[in-house]
Amino acid sequence: MIGLQFYPDKVIHALIKELPNPKWSNEFAMVYICYSKENLTTIFEKFRGIAWVNGNSFLQEKVIRDNLPLDINWYRNRTKTSSYKYVPEAYLSKLELKRYALNTCKTYISQFEKFINKFPNHTIIELSEQEIRTYLQQLIQQKKSHSYINQAINSIKFYYETVMGMPNRFYSIERPRKQQKLPNVLAKEDILKMIDTTKNIKHKCIISLLYSSGLRRSELLELKITDIDSSSMLIKVRQAKGNKDRYTILNQTVLDNLRAYYKLYKPKLYLFESIKSEKKYSASSVLKIVNQAAKKAKINQSVHPHMLRHSFATHLLEEGIDLRYIQVLLGHSSSKTTEIYTHVAIKKFKNIKDLLI
Repeated sequence: MIGLQFYPDKVIHALIKELPNPKWSNEFAMVYICYSKENLTTIFEKFRGIAWVNGNSFLQEKVIRDNLPLDINWYRNRTKTSSYKYVPEAYLSKLELKRYALNTCKTYISQFEKFINKFPNHTIIELSEQEIRTYLQQLIQQKKSHSYINQAINSIKFYYETVMGMPNRFYSIERPRKQQKLPNVLAKEDILKMIDTTKNIKHKCIISLLYSSGLRRSELLELKITDIDSSSMLIKVRQAKGNKDRYTILNQTVLDNLRAYYKLYKPKLYLFESIKSEKKYSASSVLKIVNQAAKKAKINQSVHPHMLRHSFATHLLEEGIDLRYIQVLLGHSSSKTTEIYTHVAIKKFKNIKDLLI
């Protein structure tokens, strides 16, 4: 059965009577109807725009992630002003409990605060589906990217569904269609030129690893000295995207450079650490290193670290490596994600026979 509890309200009571065969339970002191997907859908549709449906005691909680505990106390300790609305404590607590990645926390907090501050005369509890739709329409009119709008939707859904415990069907939002953009890829010659023109051994290792092992920038920064397995010529990538461990390949030239780098810098824990402390290297520093190397190599386009990962996958595909192996090396859950590189593997196109000859 589906039990229905509500504060005394004539409108809600009238709508309850319109549900399929509602009955009263003296034992549980609530109205109930038979459980079915159709009846559950009817409830959400019947009360849409009239009342929030809180299914916290009815629907199961989402699984807690395996990420390490994170520190987001900076958001609690911010200097606050009366003219700005901040995420409620329950929002921060739930992010910690669910162990979301730090970058995800930053995005959710930032996006949700932008949403609630668009309606300064409303408390959060007063915001309804209409305000959500109005806000998203404004983002579309401002020509925000698809990913930006999806981040906004996720931050809002997190509050109502995960923090407040409302079911994931308490409102319907049409997400923007995902754009199919091809990844930007560098020529192998350009990447080798970037590495050759980089004289700092630490910087050379960073660029080489991003390319030759197909690492994400975040994965590179999380690498520890013990993750480099020279005997098997493998690199262990721990708790990568999707909270999964994987192995990727280690190039001999990179290993030689890493040994020279280790003797000079002597990192303690992380493979790449800040000079001033034993903390891991910063993401902005990696971006700066890649940008400077591209300029020295006279590459006439904007280059970012993820382009080296794209190039890794594309060049492997052009060399005839099976797509399944590339999927494993990249850590993709679905082969569909990896298949996008078939669209940019130019050498493969050149091998296609001319049908007009």
